[in-house]
Amino acid sequence: MPLIFRAMQTPPQLIDRIALCRNRARATETFLHEEVLAEVEERLNEVNRRFTKPAVVSFLPGLWQGLGPVIADDDLLDLTPQDHDLIVHALCLHWANDPVGQLVQCRRALRPDGLFMGFLFGGQTLHELRACLAEAEAEVTGGLSPRVLPMGEIRDLGGLLQRAGFALPVADSFTKTVCYRDALHLMQDLRAMGEGNALAARLRRPTRRAVLLRAAEIYQQNYADAEGRLPATFEIICLTGWAPDDSQQKPLRPGSAQQRLAEALRTAEMPLPDRHSGS
Repeated sequence: MPLIFRAMQTPPQLIDRIALCRNRARATETFLHEEVLAEVEERLNEVNRRFTKPAVVSFLPGLWQGLGPVIADDDLLDLTPQDHDLIVHALCLHWANDPVGQLVQCRRALRPDGLFMGFLFGGQTLHELRACLAEAEAEVTGGLSPRVLPMGEIRDLGGLLQRAGFALPVADSFTKTVCYRDALHLMQDLRAMGEGNALAARLRRPTRRAVLLRAAEIYQQNYADAEGRLPATFEIICLTGWAPDDSQQKPLRPGSAQQRLAEALRTAEMPLPDRHSGS
């Protein structure tokens, strides 16, 4: 029987890394990264553990170097297997072409029972601006183009930790609302953060001015507060997991409980109706 060889297909790249690096090289605004740094420090204070070999994945070494060595969020992370007891992936995981691959690399670089903390923008981020841009572009040009990075919901992102092999996975989020004088000011701030459009499928020509002006008008009409300021939502999701270790708590086997739930709650146990009885 003849053997049939199929060429391996490289999955399409969602992110244009060259454009992303160019955007980041021009970044001057880091206030959301500073918020994440403060969040990391607060969370680490609540962990009863002293970490001696941390590492941070970030494109802002000057901001994070006080926590530990900083490495770039390249597709292939410069991490040594089982070399760290703490890895923080600092607000750049949303730009990964392969987020699960990034998580797997971090898990392999952790010592047993090492801690991973990953921060990224969630699905509610900039929902106001995204809606206004889509409405304006459809109205002005009759179509839509890729403008905003797809961002996952917290439940889906939490599932990535399990796929990557982390133990005790937890996903939670917090929201920051920033007010701007107008939508154009917000767009300028996003560029200053290095969060401009770096999608591989983006338009390779400047956005028509009419689209931007119409989006700003819709934003003002739909979202302005009593003082005329425009809110912009940034949802930041934190993914926390531990490298597996035998010392960690294990879930009980089904049926191994020593006490009925009804007894623990001091309530009556009601029998379920028989599905075949018609009740």
